[in-house]
Amino acid sequence: MSIASEAGKASATRRAGTAGTVTTEEERARAATIFDVARLAGVSHQTVSRVLNDLPNVRPATRERVERAIQQLRYIPSPAARALVTRRSRTIGLITTGRPEHGPSTTAVYFNEAARQERYAVIMASLLQADAAALRQAAETLVRQNVEAIVLITSNRSTLGILQSMDLGVPFLAVVSQGSGLHRVSLDQYAGARRAVRHLIDLGHTEIRHVAGPIESMDALERLRGWRDALGESSLVAHEPSFGDWSAASGYEAGRKLVGERFTAVFCANDQMALGLIHALTEAHRSVPAEVSVIGFDDIPEAAHFSPPLTTMHQDFAQLGSDAMELVLAMLADEAAPNPLQRVPQLVVRASTAAPRP
Repeated sequence: MSIASEAGKASATRRAGTAGTVTTEEERARAATIFDVARLAGVSHQTVSRVLNDLPNVRPATRERVERAIQQLRYIPSPAARALVTRRSRTIGLITTGRPEHGPSTTAVYFNEAARQERYAVIMASLLQADAAALRQAAETLVRQNVEAIVLITSNRSTLGILQSMDLGVPFLAVVSQGSGLHRVSLDQYAGARRAVRHLIDLGHTEIRHVAGPIESMDALERLRGWRDALGESSLVAHEPSFGDWSAASGYEAGRKLVGERFTAVFCANDQMALGLIHALTEAHRSVPAEVSVIGFDDIPEAAHFSPPLTTMHQDFAQLGSDAMELVLAMLADEAAPNPLQRVPQLVVRASTAAPRP
């Protein structure tokens, strides 16, 4: 149960115990919580606490917004609410979900580093299976440890939806490629995929297949959309894509199914699946890039040492981690910040792509 839910139940109990002895106005006042005020004012509950305790470092416009919300809700702060978060904990909660893939893991490492440079500690919760119960438990554990904000790194849309629906009571930031109505940072997966496919088209390829990531992944869907749109802009056919699970093994299986078909290039949704695909093509005696060009996505450290070295889209996960911490700081200070922050992956050309043979 969240802090806000506990407060709401306590208010309901007080109302039930005094039925017929209080006015409607008093009931409304007692029903309001510090989190209700924060939501209405569009600030964190720490900021409401600073206003209640008449602490400095609150902009006049923000203070006025909070005071107006207090009046509108007829909020009566309890002694406990006045004491809430008057001392900053300088800790951030970080939730990661799924297997330890290169991109999310690297982003988490550099988020931790950016936080350390700002003298913040990070408390992490890593969930392999991110069901609703596990996410709620992780979030509530972090809130009980007095974190100032919670950051989520995920590619799964349902995971994001679960946390978005929770009343966390602290600022929430997601590192995701899709999502509205929330603070988020991301790399532009759609634009990156378009650039990858455009590279193949510029080389002269017209039969370009796609090995996509898992269907529940927001990143995979954005790359799939970019592939389709890039082909459509050049009046090329987008054949039914193959789907993998980000692993080299799934890329290998996709490649074994593709080898009997007619194509000259493949855009893989990540580098590991590209590795498996190249393995399958090599087994089928289809030379890369002489017969088939292959381009990946992510630019993992091993990509330059594939055989042949892999053309791919470089994603700056280190910068993404720094961007996330920068936005967290802006949220805590109630400052305006670009939202969402997006950077476009950059093309890295190596030996796995070439013009098709006549």
